[in-house]
Amino acid sequence: QVQVVESGGGLVQAGASLTLSCATSGRTFSYYAMGWFRQAPGKEREFVAAISWSDNFAYADSVKGRFTISRGNAKNRVNLQMNSLKLEDTAIYYCAVERTRLVPTNPEDYDYWGQGTQVTVSS
Repeated sequence: QVQVVESGGGLVQAGASLTLSCATSGRTFSYYAMGWFRQAPGKEREFVAAISWSDNFAYADSVKGRFTISRGNAKNRVNLQMNSLKLEDTAIYYCAVERTRLVPTNPEDYDYWGQGTQVTVSS
């Protein structure tokens, strides 16, 4: 079993920055990708960013240039640095893990998910 835990959400003003963190534990794989998705009220879950085991990246167009995904000190941790936050970034942010060498951007390609962390951007 793989556990995925997110942290770092909160309430910030538009233009501010916030860093989300994700850590995996339990069953380990020799390689895996980690991704961030978000879901706003009334909307479908959408891709935000992902990183492969070999540090290849993928970003949604809506966050390119503002968000940065990176590995933590340990391979089982990933951070999402979010700068210049906008009202439309408000959502529950989910971390996901998948045993693959690729960088999946489709939520259906991920088997392991965290419970999510709320990010609210106010004007």
